[in-house]
Amino acid sequence: MSKFKSGIILLLSLIVVISLTACGSNNTNNANNKNEVEVSEGNDSHYPVIITTYNYAKEPVEVTFNKAPEKVVAVYQNSIETMLALGLEDKIVMASGLDHEVKDEYKDAFSKINYIEDFEPSKEAVVIEQPDFILSWHSIFDEKKLGDVDYWHENNIKTYMSLNSGVKEKRTIENEITDILNLGKIFNVEDRANSLVAEITNKIDEVASSVKGEKKQSTLIIEYFDDKIYTYGAKTLGGDMVSKLGAELLNPEGGNINEEDLINLNPDSIFVVYMDRTDENMSKDAINKVLNNKSLASLNAVKNNRVNSIALGEMYSSGIRTIDGITTFANGIYPELDN
Repeated sequence: MSKFKSGIILLLSLIVVISLTACGSNNTNNANNKNEVEVSEGNDSHYPVIITTYNYAKEPVEVTFNKAPEKVVAVYQNSIETMLALGLEDKIVMASGLDHEVKDEYKDAFSKINYIEDFEPSKEAVVIEQPDFILSWHSIFDEKKLGDVDYWHENNIKTYMSLNSGVKEKRTIENEITDILNLGKIFNVEDRANSLVAEITNKIDEVASSVKGEKKQSTLIIEYFDDKIYTYGAKTLGGDMVSKLGAELLNPEGGNINEEDLINLNPDSIFVVYMDRTDENMSKDAINKVLNNKSLASLNAVKNNRVNSIALGEMYSSGIRTIDGITTFANGIYPELDN
């Protein structure tokens, strides 16, 4: 029998096993004007906990947790690092999709988890692990990847989508905070979640206070895709961070621009987004795409050496790296300040 046929048979067998062991009642219902986090009242126990998440159509779906998940598949940077920051590495049965090495303070915990080399796990690989919870981004639940959340919910496998990964039209720091608090409730580690959120909010207040009264600065967040220059607009998380720092985000509608557009915008500072994927040169390479381009030599940001790099993980579904993102933007927009 071929390996392919064996794999298909194994997948089907596991699906049957999961289906047979699933709870008779479905714990998911469409949400109606609910808060992002709800906890049932009138019960001395922490559980049940009701969390509003979303399906691939971006429709709200309520998921009921009668206990903390025990076998978690965590995909992408913020999913993995938030679990580690909450001290939940022992719950992770599979992880994948890092754009950057995990933060130094979590490397020891990370070394103990099952991190696979495939950037995105296959549906078959996830089923084999028999998880009870999948934590990831909106994009992973495409039919060509893991499939929509209904499939997993019907088999008693809960899901949670990062709000800034494509669920919400306006991506904000507040959404990152909501994600952390939701996970704190799901796993009954609210004290740890509240502590992480306090670090984020305190840093925002600290930096915002330090730049108060400073001269209004203009900036632009860009990412190179082949020969195109993509700009992050006001509705992105990076745009929200810049706004909270009192700076003017140029080209607030976002989208692609060319070099002539960039020259006409002429921002005081520029941030170039990168993903290093363990290549430590990517940060410098991102900056050099602007600095070494002779056609951009007239830019104020180039002449004043105010072209900065920023890791994607710091300003896109940033999770615990929200602090890093705020700090990176503050240092680049207001280099004269000690942030």
